[in-house]
Amino acid sequence: MTEIHDLTAIQQVTAVRRRELSPVEITEHYLARIERLNDRVGAYITVAAEQARRQARLAEQRLVSGPPDDRPPALLGLPVPIKDLDMVAGLPWTRGSGLFAGQRAPEDEAFVARLRHAGAVFIGKTNTPEFGLPCYTENEIAPPARTPWDLTCSAGGSSGGAAAAVAAGLAPVAQGSDGGGSIRIPASVCGLFGIKPSRGRVSAAPRRSDLLGLATTGPLARTVRDAALLLDALAVSVPGDHYTAPALPGGRTFLEQADRDPGRLRVARFSAPPVSGVRPHPDVLAAYESATALLSGLGHDVEEIDTPFDDTLFALFEEVWAGLASAAPVPPGAEDRLQPITRWLRERADRSSIRAFLTAAAGLQQAVRAALPRLAAYDAVLTPTLASPPVPVGHFTAGGPAQEYRAMVDFTPYTSMYNVTGQPAVNVPLHVDGAGRPIGVMLAGRPGDEATLIALSAQLEAARPWHGRTPRIWSA
Repeated sequence: MTEIHDLTAIQQVTAVRRRELSPVEITEHYLARIERLNDRVGAYITVAAEQARRQARLAEQRLVSGPPDDRPPALLGLPVPIKDLDMVAGLPWTRGSGLFAGQRAPEDEAFVARLRHAGAVFIGKTNTPEFGLPCYTENEIAPPARTPWDLTCSAGGSSGGAAAAVAAGLAPVAQGSDGGGSIRIPASVCGLFGIKPSRGRVSAAPRRSDLLGLATTGPLARTVRDAALLLDALAVSVPGDHYTAPALPGGRTFLEQADRDPGRLRVARFSAPPVSGVRPHPDVLAAYESATALLSGLGHDVEEIDTPFDDTLFALFEEVWAGLASAAPVPPGAEDRLQPITRWLRERADRSSIRAFLTAAAGLQQAVRAALPRLAAYDAVLTPTLASPPVPVGHFTAGGPAQEYRAMVDFTPYTSMYNVTGQPAVNVPLHVDGAGRPIGVMLAGRPGDEATLIALSAQLEAARPWHGRTPRIWSA
């Protein structure tokens, strides 16, 4: 029998508009699944049951009492969890740290206000590592986020809770954020489609700086169309943003792009990691070659290129990442209560200087200026998403912080380059390994051109559907 979580997000909002399902019914369904399964997958830090029920009742009242010609908002009655790095007014806002376990958000993020306007139901705050810094989701305030495909393995990070929620059927879609791969990494290990939008597509207002524009907000979903629907609702810019991305012409939507033929595209590809000493796992390379064959079979021109970045990019990124870690507000005298990797990054920043930070930031910009002209001739660029299949919970913390950081780089050598360039990039969940665990491939597009990536990804999904493939926990 089909259950509510078997339906896509678009099917759910369509059923609400047709009054075949009620927002209250949908919300109660997901709350019951969270109650039953969350401890096993570590998806949520906070479950906002009462707020969600209140929002669902208001959505239902609008459907019942609204005028006959009323057009419901795009997400009316759809549960959308928010990553706990981000603010939802009145809800807990831990940022994945025990230091802030009792803190509540004083206001909404700009994109949260957009989601409110679109009728979303905020069902909870998803799990994230401390300050969103690592590529795995393990902290001291919630169970580790685990991929529902193999509960011994990490769901990735830093949007690991968001990905675990969608992959386990504890939410139809989820918001995530990505400063070095934090949407695409968990999307790959949880078998989801995830979009890191272009720099400036989603504002960091009201409180976070977009000084370098590395991090952005984006969707995690089971289908391309669901992700495009959520991206339409998330996209917002406000006065004072350093970066903005051009809107689609003619008032078009990203959802519409998922329904169009992408045409014949020129696709570059490379698999050599832009970090020396990293060797992609054979299963990763097999997935990459299979995706290449699928693209060619669909009529696209796929060309091998040299890796457009090298180790110098990652040395500069490490300097900047440490600087950003040091910017997180920590109460005086509380540094020793931080996680070891957080302390290590902040101590590194303390040993550095403003000059070193600015030099690294300028070096990243020079690397972008060198790389983008080499990619300009291509509509998309194909690489692996990660260098290995999912790894066990605890994999990264077996050694000291320096070894941990290197292990994270070895696992994620492909993702952060597109945070540096600001290009849109997506994880496409086309493959599974011999143990049935997901392995994604990544497509990056021209700056500002999420539309082509969405159209191409939808074509791949139609050729090799993945959203009907579900982990065992899905039926629990």
